[in-house]
Amino acid sequence: MVKILIDSSSDLTKAEAEALGAHLIPIEVRFGNQTYWDGVDLNPRMFFEKLVESDELPKTSQINEFRFEEAFASLTEDGSEVVLIALSSKLSGTWASAAKAAKKFPGKVFAVDSLNACIGERILIEYALRLVKEGLSGAEIAAALDEKKRGNQLIALLDTLKYLRKGGRISSVAAFTGEMLSIKPVISVQDGAVKLLGKAMGFKRGNNLLTQLVAQCGGIDFSMPFALAYSGLSDVYLQKYIRDSEALWKGQTESLPVHMIGSTIGTHAGPGAIALAFFAK
Repeated sequence: MVKILIDSSSDLTKAEAEALGAHLIPIEVRFGNQTYWDGVDLNPRMFFEKLVESDELPKTSQINEFRFEEAFASLTEDGSEVVLIALSSKLSGTWASAAKAAKKFPGKVFAVDSLNACIGERILIEYALRLVKEGLSGAEIAAALDEKKRGNQLIALLDTLKYLRKGGRISSVAAFTGEMLSIKPVISVQDGAVKLLGKAMGFKRGNNLLTQLVAQCGGIDFSMPFALAYSGLSDVYLQKYIRDSEALWKGQTESLPVHMIGSTIGTHAGPGAIALAFFAK
C-alpha cells in the first residue's frame, strides 16, 4: 500500500486531504501571540478574515525534521510505503527537513520536492493520488512526479501590492505608485521560485495577460489535474476571469475546480488575487 503525505502549503485542509485519501502535516501559522495549525484549526477563509484585520503579516514556521520523522514512522508502521509531496525547496526549509527525515526510512519513504506551492502543489498531489489508484509503487510514483512537475504551471494575477510591501518584497514607493496606477502584477512559480512575469494596467488587461501566458505555455492538458483559485472572501474576480477566458475551457471540461488560496501564498498576495495551475501540453 502507498500513502500520500502532504503539507498544508498545498492549501488543502485536513478534512479535504482525508476525503481525497491523503494525509496532511500542517504548517504552523502565527498571528501575533496566537498560533494555529494551517488546514486544521485555520482554514483559508479564517486566514483572510484575520489577515485583513491584522496590522502585521502572520509568520509561518517550517515543518521540522522531528515532525516528519514522527509522521513517517506512524504511516509506515503497517508496512505501507509513503510518498511525501512538499512545498518548493526554494520557498521554505520544509523540504530540507523532509529529505533528512526520509533518509531514515530507506525504501519506505520517497520525498518529492514539488517545486511549487498552493494549487500548483495541489494538482501534483491529485496526480499522485491517481497513480496510487493505478497501483504504482512508491518509487514509481515519486519518479513520475519528478518527471511531470517540470511541466506544472502556476500563474497568478494580484489585485494589490500592499501585502508584498508589508512583507518587504517591494519598496513602499513602488507599491504606492503601483496602487495609484492600478498596476496588477502577474506572477508565476518557475523552477520552484516566484517570478514576476509582467504588469498590467487594470484587471481586464491582467486577465488578458493570464490567458496569453497560458497560450505561451502550449495550452492546458485537460487529461491531467488542473485548478483555479482566488484569495480573500469573494470570488468575484475569478468568476469574471472564467467568463472572459471561456475559450480556454469550452468543450474541454464539464466543470472547473475552484479553491481558496491559503496562508502560504495568501500572506504575500493578499485578497483579490486569482490563480490558475495546470500541466502544459
